[in-house]
Amino acid sequence: MCIQIIEKLFNHFAVLFRWLYLFYPKAKGIDIAYLLYCFFPQKLLRINGRVPWPVHYTSRVLYHKRIKVGNRCAPGMSSCCYIQGRNGIEIGHNFRLGPGVGLISANHNLEDYDKWTQNAPIKIGNNVWIGMNAVILPGIHVGDNVVIAANSVVTKDIPSNSIVAGNPCTILKKKSPYTGKDYNKFE
Repeated sequence: MCIQIIEKLFNHFAVLFRWLYLFYPKAKGIDIAYLLYCFFPQKLLRINGRVPWPVHYTSRVLYHKRIKVGNRCAPGMSSCCYIQGRNGIEIGHNFRLGPGVGLISANHNLEDYDKWTQNAPIKIGNNVWIGMNAVILPGIHVGDNVVIAANSVVTKDIPSNSIVAGNPCTILKKKSPYTGKDYNKFE
């Protein structure tokens, strides 16, 4: 009897999980608990409702159609993030960011504040971790396997396998290769 109840519960949860992934088509590899946490404010209250990955209700994602994300990647899933993809943002697999992070792909024109500058897109590689309140400015390229420390302002490209910090951001040291799961081949 107890086993039958557990099997029925498991089947109901399996249906719920498949149902959640219909609302989050870009959420491949993201834990189901995060999807459940974001579902009510995002999909029912429509706070960042059109974004196809989970976003925290205090974060803001603008121009989401110009943002390309990899597996296990949900920009804005931490609280108080600002992600603006006007000129485009390309993010690789296994991307993590802390609260308050800003990804800004376009600045205001200095001669006319109602216009925006045209810049290259921000490109972020695989296995990148961005610490709390860090800001990445337009046109920046961040390599694979990079850690950006909290409160950093990234004004220049960052090579792969680096740990960087500061305002403006500078390389502190080389980072050893990433040894976690390879999300490039995530099924």
